[in-house]
Formats: sequence, C-alpha cells, structure tokens
Amino acid sequence: MADEANRAAFMEIQGRMIELTAKLKQVQTQMRNKEGEKKRAFLTLEELRPLSDDSNTYKSIGRTFVLEPKSVLVNEHEQKLKDSESAIASLLTSKEYIEKQVAEVESNLRELLNQDPGLARQIMSMTVM
Repeated sequence: MADEANRAAFMEIQGRMIELTAKLKQVQTQMRNKEGEKKRAFLTLEELRPLSDDSNTYKSIGRTFVLEPKSVLVNEHEQKLKDSESAIASLLTSKEYIEKQVAEVESNLRELLNQDPGLARQIMSMTVM
C-alpha cells in the first residue's frame, strides 16, 4: 500500500515538475521577446535623436509608410522602451518565483526518493528500458 502511495506521489511530483518547466520556458521566451523589443526601440531612438526636428520621418504600418512628426515617433519609441522594461521586470519576478517552485519540487522529489529507495530503483529501471 505504501508502495502505491509513493508511486502516486512520484507521479504527482513529476507532473508538477513538467508543468513548472513549461511555465519557466514560456517566461524565458517572453523575456527574450521583450528584450528584443527594448533593443529595437533603443536603437531606433538612437537614430532618431540626431535628426533635426523638421526632418521627414516615416512610421511603418504593415507594408505602408506614413509621414509622422519626429516628436511623435520619439514619444512612441520611448513609451515602447518603458513598457518593455516594466514587462521585463515583471517577467523576472515571475521567473524567480517559478524557479523557487522548481527547487521546492526537486526537494520534495529527493525527500520521496530518500524515503523509499525501492521506488528510486523502480524509476531507474523504467527509464533504462
């Protein structure tokens, strides 16, 4: 009976670990995307700043370019930069929280395997096949 309970606990922990790993990968991907957006906004701002205020500047909308004042483009890219930075900070907090959860699940798994060495042998025999 204890063997079945330990096996069920292992399956639950394994499912939780898979779920947390998927969430962590998703957050890391979102962070990479936001880093890219932030970098594009920064580089665009670096190119816009030296232009004179009366220069013709164009905004890309799909495959069309629309004439916009420089100040509008600068404001839009500054806002994108701020939004990306705040999103990255939020995602970093989420990532740290998920990493703590992963560490807790790993600890639970170690505890379970130390509690029942027979279960560890069963798991190892299942993965070797």
